[in-house]
Amino acid sequence: MKDQIDDVQRGLTESFQLLFKEEDLLAKVIEFFPYPIQIFSFDGIARMINKATLDMIGIKSVESHVGKYNAFEDPIIRELGVMDQLKQVLTGKTVYLTDFNASYQDMIKYFNVEDRDIQTISSDITIFPLVNANGAIEYFAAVFIIRKIYQGKEEIGWGKQYIETHWQEPFDLRKTAIAACLSKTYFTKLFRKHTGVTPHEYYTNYKISRLKEKLLDTNLSIAQAFAACNMDYNGHSARVFKEKTGLSPSAYRKTIGIE
Repeated sequence: MKDQIDDVQRGLTESFQLLFKEEDLLAKVIEFFPYPIQIFSFDGIARMINKATLDMIGIKSVESHVGKYNAFEDPIIRELGVMDQLKQVLTGKTVYLTDFNASYQDMIKYFNVEDRDIQTISSDITIFPLVNANGAIEYFAAVFIIRKIYQGKEEIGWGKQYIETHWQEPFDLRKTAIAACLSKTYFTKLFRKHTGVTPHEYYTNYKISRLKEKLLDTNLSIAQAFAACNMDYNGHSARVFKEKTGLSPSAYRKTIGIE
């Protein structure tokens, strides 16, 4: 399957590179192409977009984007850590960005896009150079295959699931946000909106709930119960437990009849 996709992507790249020599025909193909496509000059500035880009990505108008948006200054690309990969197109390479998950709220914040009920747009992006008659890279193109548009609370559920699966590991906001297909900033904001706590607070609360279960086991000492939760039994962890439950670990055990 992957080989078939690679073949399609290679064929697409070669077709556009050939069309680049026929400017009028290229413009018509881009306009009616069913997927979002953008053409950039060597400096990263958008020079052409098609109707699918306006419709699927939500850019308000051609005038608000073309000549103004610069891919090399895009904070979302930078935050996702793929800027260096993108710039490889300037060396003549075709670049594939898979599972590119862009927070729509970040897009609204940084760019002139419509305010839609969307959380994240997940896409695969193929970026390839367009060379002139002398073989020099003059432009590059980006074709977006929209995989899924995420809406509502589904992403928060994924974040919770990640935390509840990895609760014995140190908290990692970046990995949790990736699991939710959101940026760290927007994931934290959305998570708090829907749950009333931050992702880290949810992680701590869940960890304490599992620790309480371990403290019910009479075969374990308090220190062993903490160790079973990958926690050191020390002054700090005991304080955190008391902050969350109102009782010290030993007092908690006494309330349930364990001395």
